Amino acid sequence: MAPPPLHPPLSGLPLVLATVGLSLATFMNVLDTTIANVSLTPIAGDLGVSPSQGTWVITSFAVSNAVSVPLTGWLAQRLGALRLFLVSTSLFTGASILCGLSSTLEALLLFRVMQGLVSGPMIPLCQTLLLQAYPKEKSGMALAFWAMTTTIAPVLGPILGGWLTDNWSWPWIFYINLPVGLASVWLSAVVLRGRETPTRRLSIDSVGLVLLIVWVGATQILLDRGKELDWFNSQEIVVLGVIAALGFVVFLIWELTETHPVVDLSLFLRRNFTLGSLVLSLGYGTFFGILVLTPLWLQRFMGYTATWAGLVTAPIGILALALSPMVGRLLGKVDPRWLTTVSFAVFALCMLWRSTFTPDVEAGTIALSHLLQGVAMATFFIPLTAIILSGLEPARIPAASGLFNFLRLMAGAFATSLWTTQWENTATRHHAALVDLTASVPGVAAAGEEAVARLQDQGLSAIQAWSQIEQMITAQATLLSFLDMVRMAGVVFLGLIALVWLTRPEQGPSR
Repeated sequence: MAPPPLHPPLSGLPLVLATVGLSLATFMNVLDTTIANVSLTPIAGDLGVSPSQGTWVITSFAVSNAVSVPLTGWLAQRLGALRLFLVSTSLFTGASILCGLSSTLEALLLFRVMQGLVSGPMIPLCQTLLLQAYPKEKSGMALAFWAMTTTIAPVLGPILGGWLTDNWSWPWIFYINLPVGLASVWLSAVVLRGRETPTRRLSIDSVGLVLLIVWVGATQILLDRGKELDWFNSQEIVVLGVIAALGFVVFLIWELTETHPVVDLSLFLRRNFTLGSLVLSLGYGTFFGILVLTPLWLQRFMGYTATWAGLVTAPIGILALALSPMVGRLLGKVDPRWLTTVSFAVFALCMLWRSTFTPDVEAGTIALSHLLQGVAMATFFIPLTAIILSGLEPARIPAASGLFNFLRLMAGAFATSLWTTQWENTATRHHAALVDLTASVPGVAAAGEEAVARLQDQGLSAIQAWSQIEQMITAQATLLSFLDMVRMAGVVFLGLIALVWLTRPEQGPSR
């Protein structure tokens, strides 16, 4: 039989306050994965680095976060889930202040790595503590409240980041964490006092931990440097790739033979965990890649400010916020695979819609496509999390949550680098094709000459006129590349529908 709950569930005001306290930490954590997206250009300019180097602000946090997430299970057993949550949230808040105080890219990346390392256990433990606080029959609602924060935070991140950057300065995207972090720690400590999980002294798998840091660290540097060094045409990238691959293989071998592994790889023997984590990672990586690309495209080539780039993507949160509680209530009544199917179908529809955008697309149209995507977001995290954790004993949930969140974060880090690289490479190819078209096709070439003549009539020199034509070609090439990327994303989401139906969700813990 299933073991009795560790602590009796909460009810009334204590349950509300516990939900708020835990959700604030998750909100703050997830917010920091996207709040810098629309601020990359100002950060790069202020610190005197290139825009491509500015993306390290995202990947450094994502991958260092990913390193510490799999340690959640071991740390929770050693320190206790509640104590670890409070320590992680407090250190995250402090690291956020240090990020805002940074005056060089090196300092900012150092503190972003620190921020990522201490933030790893926060989201998995929020899931664990929420499920402990709610009655078992309302576990769907607990996951719904968790999903609301993980859904809304990435959306509010670009809005808040854009507004703070435009009206104050980019350090405020980190300072904003101070009141949120303090409120989360205080509420959680007061309401959940006395609900600590049992602890036991476990030996640390130091070899496994070092191997984890080596292959994930090599992967991070490869992702950060790859774009600048032309990927595997560079000897440095080749060496990093070899270190990452060998480190990963040795890590797997060691963890599978270690008595007390730092990462519980036996979870992959469970069909639902493996397939569910794969679907979640691929879906999140695709979603996150487009989430990063959209504000970059809007600001660099469509003339949007950081604030407006955030505002036109904000409507995704409206339906996501409204529908998440409903999805939580449906979770025990409807097969979660159907809910996930709805999510991916709507994701695909939104992406294919965006693939029809033109250079004069209106802000309202972009916003409307994101409003519809809110349906997909509401039905994405909740049912997939339920599938992944279905049938697991309560004691294994922290380790399982940490591991699948690790995979999700790694997917986001890969997507940030690979999608932006593919976007720029495809834009270069489109640019070359458009230039060839302008030069070789008589009708198009004549139209170009007429456009230059009109610009010269307005007082521009020949060089200035051709420069404007070049800017128009670049903007058009970038748009064509963006359309290719969202079309590709739509195809990926359609493919994930088939994959999710290979899972077999269970009810209740394993016996």
